[in-house]
Amino acid sequence: MQDFGNILHNQVLLVSLAASLIAQGLKIIIDLIQNGKINFRVLVETGGMPSSHSASVTTLATCVGQVQGWDSTEFAIATVFAIIVMYDAAGVRQAAGKQAKVLNQIVDEMFQEHPEFNEDRLKELLGHTPVQVIVGSILGVAIAILLGPAGLLL
Repeated sequence: MQDFGNILHNQVLLVSLAASLIAQGLKIIIDLIQNGKINFRVLVETGGMPSSHSASVTTLATCVGQVQGWDSTEFAIATVFAIIVMYDAAGVRQAAGKQAKVLNQIVDEMFQEHPEFNEDRLKELLGHTPVQVIVGSILGVAIAILLGPAGLLL
């Protein structure tokens, strides 16, 4: 049970999780500005501005660099992990979303004459745009600089 207490004192972990929560909170604010109403669904939907995945992994990498050193193996691992996550968010999942859109169009066209066909549509918004990933990563570095182990606000 003492190990669980140690987890709760891991500042790198806590700041990384905070970055994700801050990015998710910003999604609500940005969606409110764009659409004029609060939409809590953005908290559980994929995509959106900024990318919380990018924010959390860049915070993680930056905090690891602050603690372990910028030339450490741990920083290298965290950085490569961050690059893979951000590439996946903007590349692979975005491409899967485009494919889902095409498949939905095909199904719509093929089954116009057969309204009894009632399959769920594929989710089309799966990933992030490159801008959402970049803004998320900038947010992540800023949060690490402000709240991380070598943070300005602590």
